[in-house]
Amino acid sequence: MGFSAAELSRDAFLGGRVEILQPRSGYRASTDPVLLAAAVAARPGQSALELGCGAGVALLSLGCRVPDLQLVGVERQVDYAELARLNAAENGIPAVIWHADLTRMPPELRTLRFDHVMANPPFHPPTATPASDPGRDGALREATPLSLWIDAGLRRVNDGGYLTLIHRAERLPEILSALQGRVGAVAVRPLAARTGRAAGRVLVQARKGARAPFRLLAPLILHAGLSHTKDGDDFASEARAILRDAAALDWN
Repeated sequence: MGFSAAELSRDAFLGGRVEILQPRSGYRASTDPVLLAAAVAARPGQSALELGCGAGVALLSLGCRVPDLQLVGVERQVDYAELARLNAAENGIPAVIWHADLTRMPPELRTLRFDHVMANPPFHPPTATPASDPGRDGALREATPLSLWIDAGLRRVNDGGYLTLIHRAERLPEILSALQGRVGAVAVRPLAARTGRAAGRVLVQARKGARAPFRLLAPLILHAGLSHTKDGDDFASEARAILRDAAALDWN
């Protein structure tokens, strides 16, 4: 594997239900992949694909919450793909991880369709200042256009299946444009840091073959109070249930 033991830390997610090895100085997952996994309304026996799975936080968080899933991840950076395989094995959650570019998936993977596809595409535009660490830069700065992420996801979703994304709120018009005419039952759950603040990120879910109208839901407030006033986290109740207790996100 590309990372030595000294380059890795072991970090707990979902209140310690999942432990993830991730690089100390490369891309380090935080709350976004856990929120993404909580937004996927998978049921036991179904299949789920993650595009750009990194070290496996979202994929394994979903596998921890929902048993008996067929989990598949695609990761462009080989060191992170190997790390995701290791994390799956160490957590006892079966998952198949492909080292591949989502725009050039292996023929075997292109024949598969999934009940759920999820993705946490890079947030920063190609023109952003590159991160000093190549792994972090690859995870955070967009190399593949967002429209191609969405296209790749829709091609892998079963009829009646769901595509779920997390991204910056300012990219919502672009996301909706890429989904237009290809899916239905599009729902958006804004994510706001605190009450009274604008949403910085959005969770978007769409169903292939559905005809239900667009829904804009009430925001998920991540932190309690108007400001951070104490050491440690101050998650609001719904966010805490998701991030610490492995609860599913409410799409109602």
